[in-house]
Amino acid sequence: MTGHSIALTTPAPLGANPLPPHSQALARELPPEGGANVDLSVAPGRVLGLVGPAGSGLTTMGISLLAAATAGEPVAVLDAKGWFCPSIAWEAGIEPERLVVVRCPDRALWPRVAATLLEGFVAVYAEVPTHVADASLRRLGALARTRRAGVVLRAVRDDLPTGLLHLRVEGVAVRWDGARSGHGRLRRRAVTVRASGKGAGGMERYLEVEDGANAVPLVSGLAVAPPGRAAG
Repeated sequence: MTGHSIALTTPAPLGANPLPPHSQALARELPPEGGANVDLSVAPGRVLGLVGPAGSGLTTMGISLLAAATAGEPVAVLDAKGWFCPSIAWEAGIEPERLVVVRCPDRALWPRVAATLLEGFVAVYAEVPTHVADASLRRLGALARTRRAGVVLRAVRDDLPTGLLHLRVEGVAVRWDGARSGHGRLRRRAVTVRASGKGAGGMERYLEVEDGANAVPLVSGLAVAPPGRAAG
């Protein structure tokens, strides 16, 4: 099976290699340091947070980042909505035998289930139901640091508390390529995200993430127009 890989690229200055048309519409400035300023690694003891509407490509991104960091270790997915499709993980390079999916929509029970997974796995992707207490999430962050577990939290609807995350990634725009005039096959999803927190050097930075068969390339330094409705 061909898996996803993560490629972080430093773009050339404006005028050297023009961005594709859909990125030109978003970009106003492309600093030379590029994506190297954003630390997307899901290192042991770190918590990465994903915030944004369904269909914005964040699940694929989070699972791909975990796959790149696990090096053959088992990966746990805590599914709060009941929608998680295991093929997302398989296509990212996580073999079926090392993937465990646990479904828990009950927000009262969720913190205990999440803590149990952190006790037993070095990599956890967890959807966070609405109205989970900030204190519960901060305790999970402390447990992740103690257990040296890499954690990706995907907020179902609410935001995630400040101080918990090494990196916060918010989906702000989605574009599908391939179909023309209502016809054709969708080939690629381009997602614009806003990264902030310690992993982004304490600044807000914009990344463009592309779904692909073999890569999730990222280009930094985009300033986006006001976000529209996510599609797909």
